[in-house]
Amino acid sequence: MAMWNPWRGCKRCSEGCKYCYIHKGDYKRHIDTSKIVKTKDFYKPIEKLKDGTYKIKSGVVYLCFSSDFFIEEADHWRDECWKMIKERSDLDFLFLTKRIDRFNKCIPKDWNDGYENVIICCTVENQKNVDYKLSIFKDLPIKHKCITAQPLLEQINIEKYLDDIELVVVGGESDKNGRVLNYNWVLDIRNQCINAKVNFEFRQCATNFIKDNKLYKLQTKDLCKQAKLANINYKS
Repeated sequence: MAMWNPWRGCKRCSEGCKYCYIHKGDYKRHIDTSKIVKTKDFYKPIEKLKDGTYKIKSGVVYLCFSSDFFIEEADHWRDECWKMIKERSDLDFLFLTKRIDRFNKCIPKDWNDGYENVIICCTVENQKNVDYKLSIFKDLPIKHKCITAQPLLEQINIEKYLDDIELVVVGGESDKNGRVLNYNWVLDIRNQCINAKVNFEFRQCATNFIKDNKLYKLQTKDLCKQAKLANINYKS
């Protein structure tokens, strides 16, 4: 798995940001998360070895997981990133965004109906953001679309937004004070995906997890493992 973080730092912009792993990690390291700065890895996709080949080999690159690729403070850097993304057409760049409403301000001039090697994942956590963000997302010219409902904070209905979606990922919040994830909400989204023939993945449980009306307190290290054990992923 290749990771490319051209900048770091972020700002909370929705209900799902309350226990954001970026902010928590920076707090432990005494880093000011509100400062959005370029990293030493800015040119990572086009760095080459002595023999002239790229350091990053073909495959998926997870982009901007220490920030948001559409964050306002990075507007003056993004065009250069798009040029690198276009140059590395052999790589598939995947990023999550809570700022899908900034899409038209953030794409390159030659975007047209989308870059084939870019996967954009719109994140939502409650019905309010489902109806606001996914109503925008569904009409955008993007070749590969995914939805991430993580942390999922309530039961949501996304079925009318599933056209052209390749994958829906669901997960809970990882913090000892995190908000509850009810397993029934997860199963409900899974059913919506099955009805629409869209791939579904249960990525992680929540620290505070309800199943069969019983509250479980889980350790962060076990959240992904427990979700995998549920064995409810669906491939259309």
